Amino acid sequence: MEPVTEAALPAADHFQAERHGPVALLRIDRPDKANALTAAFWPQLRTLLDALAAGGAVRAVVLTGAGDRAFSAGGDIGAFAGLDGAVARRRFVDDCLRTFTAIEECRLPVIAAVNGLALGGGCELALACDIVLAAEHASFGLPEASVGLVPGFGVLRAPAVLGRHETKLMVLAGERISARRAYELGLVQQVVPGADLVPAALRLGQRIAARAPLAVEVAKRIVNRGVDRGEAGYGVEAVAMLYGTRDADEGTAAFAERREPRFEGR
Repeated sequence: MEPVTEAALPAADHFQAERHGPVALLRIDRPDKANALTAAFWPQLRTLLDALAAGGAVRAVVLTGAGDRAFSAGGDIGAFAGLDGAVARRRFVDDCLRTFTAIEECRLPVIAAVNGLALGGGCELALACDIVLAAEHASFGLPEASVGLVPGFGVLRAPAVLGRHETKLMVLAGERISARRAYELGLVQQVVPGADLVPAALRLGQRIAARAPLAVEVAKRIVNRGVDRGEAGYGVEAVAMLYGTRDADEGTAAFAERREPRFEGR
């Protein structure tokens, strides 16, 4: 294992970075907050992926969370409350969706090693990655409607991965699925004991890295050509609109106050 030095990568306080030969390991590093994602996370991940892809020494990336509780429990609800005005809300949502697109379009394969909760933005990160490994205790959910929002990328990508009806169950009813169920649906490709998760992901990364890098890059691009990106603009506008509703204000307030929200449909 080699630490990725500051000279090799730009500063990114949301992450720990390591090199394992031709495989880079990125850990989302807020374990005390269940690796919740602040506004700073999204551009930092894009910058890291760009730097790794440009460097030439890395041929695969593993993305995981620090600790064993959570891959990521999603967006930091407190940060949502700080979005002031329609322009700021739209800019934030656009930043999130740009990062999911950056994962999908990165020339390097990105493997998600889901080490616990993958909720909201954490589940969407897994959906954006090329291959997903999950610990046996991992679970996945898209609970945004409980705070008056929707997962802007998840509602676009999950139907192609999970199916339309399963997506509706997760988004509309807040259904949370186990690692085993996610495997059955096709979101997860391998379920492994928690202690073996990162080693298994690194081994997979090594297998990919041993193959012709241009062939891997082209194969990823061709497979992803079947993914419809045409509605991304709709996702930004729709979610940005929801951030400005009274229900979103009520939902985030109820979350912070640990009470049931009182939604009014406006």
